[in-house]
Amino acid sequence: SPAYGGDSSEVQDELRNVQQVSGNSGAFAAILADGSVVTWGSPAYGGDSSEVQDELRNVQQVSGNSGAFAAILADGSVVTWGSPAYGGD
Repeated sequence: SPAYGGDSSEVQDELRNVQQVSGNSGAFAAILADGSVVTWGSPAYGGDSSEVQDELRNVQQVSGNSGAFAAILADGSVVTWGSPAYGGD
């Protein structure tokens, strides 16, 4: 379903040199070769990472749970986004 990330057409042009994709119940997050992250799907599940986009640099790994994502950066710090009920704050 597009509402849960099943349609990546809005970010298709950004999905180049993808290194890893992580998903949860309603969204996806892709790490690109330059260490940035592209997200799509339901904003309530982390499909909109605009509030933390400036922090998503040098991302090494992304993990998703039922409603949020956590990214590990090269310096060992963690950035989260998505539903606060699932740790996305």
